[in-house]
Amino acid sequence: MDFSPLFVADLIGVFVFALSGALAAARKKMDVFGYMVLAVLPAVGGGTVRDLILNTSVFWVDQSIYILVAVGAGILTFLVSVRVGKRYVVLEWADAIGLSLFCVLGASKALSLTGDPVLAVTLGVVTAVVGGILRDIVCNEIPLILKREIYATAAMVGALVYCLCVAINLGEQWSLFCGGASAFAVRSMALIFGWSLPIRERRA
Repeated sequence: MDFSPLFVADLIGVFVFALSGALAAARKKMDVFGYMVLAVLPAVGGGTVRDLILNTSVFWVDQSIYILVAVGAGILTFLVSVRVGKRYVVLEWADAIGLSLFCVLGASKALSLTGDPVLAVTLGVVTAVVGGILRDIVCNEIPLILKREIYATAAMVGALVYCLCVAINLGEQWSLFCGGASAFAVRSMALIFGWSLPIRERRA
């Protein structure tokens, strides 16, 4: 198995997104099977939808290590106690890391297969947010993307920065780094300072 930097980054993204799912299971007081299911959903959900749209083989079907990593993260979270008051905070930050990695990795795969930066940005966002939507729906919670938080916007920024860096020939690894760092910075500032997108108030 070729552990290239891109593959390792993909595994890290799967692991941290799986942690976010397992922490959601902890908040809902599920059993160990619930931990594993909620770990797998955000870890592979977005990438699965991306690959189906691109009409290519689904990444975790080709390499089952992704499922093993996600399940392992779920079991690890089940065994390691996290204080109740910190679970949501840890979930948010694990989700932010996963979002930052998946938006650029999804954009990279889409760009390599289609050559279209618009599709790359779109599928980068899909890769980053769909898994979290599935996690929150199963937990009977409003998905983060539907709240007034800067969430999908951060993924879009990261995917867009990645595509721009590729366009100016910055190189694949630096493009991934700059895109991921941009997404994480935007999402971090939203978490720290409570930033949200404006809404339009309608008069009665």
